[in-house]
This record gives sequence, structure tokens and C-alpha cells, in this order.
Amino acid sequence: MNLSGQVKKLKIIVGESDRVYQRPLYEAIVYAAKKYKIAGATVFRGMLSYGAESMGHSGKIFALSDDVPVVISFVDVNERLSDFAIIINRLMDKAGAGGLMTMEDVEVLRYGEYYE
Repeated sequence: MNLSGQVKKLKIIVGESDRVYQRPLYEAIVYAAKKYKIAGATVFRGMLSYGAESMGHSGKIFALSDDVPVVISFVDVNERLSDFAIIINRLMDKAGAGGLMTMEDVEVLRYGEYYE
């Protein structure tokens, strides 16, 4: 796949403990993206957050919550990500999960395989 120039970045934030189909929601989203042939995905584990429920989420030991945020980021063309966002919404609904989904314009400067 050749990915360059002006594309979109889709970002989803869910809780680490959110589950769907007996697996973590973030994992199900990434595997769905691979199946849908999204150009790439990265998952980040957050350290601290609050959201619509105004709950404190922290990755610290002995913290108030063990449901830290997980950020999933995708970069691909607009049409593919817009269609994939519908699938993500269904997965989030199935999981009964809250969260946040955003899309923004980005410019790809380099996209390619790693060589050793």
C-alpha cells in the first residue's frame, strides 16, 4: 500500500478493562482494522485521565481505578477510516463502552516497511 500526502488520523480512546467477544475492546478494534486493511494501528496505554463520567483513571499502583485509558491511533485515507469508524461504533456499542473517537487531517511524510 502506498500512503502519502494528505490523509486522516482516527483516534479512539476506550478503557483498558472494556471487553467485547471475551477479549479486550482495544484488541478487537485493532484486529478488525487489520482485517479491514487499515494501513496501520498503534495502541498506547494512558497514565492518567478523566472523561465524560468525571472519573479519575490512573495507571499508578493502589490508584482509585484500574481502568486506565487506551488510545488507538490509525492513519489511512478518509473513505476507509470513515467506513471503519462505523464498525468501531458497533464494537463499542456491543461492549457497552464509553469513549471518544476523533478524526483529523494529517500529512504522511514517510510510510514504509522496516528493513534490517
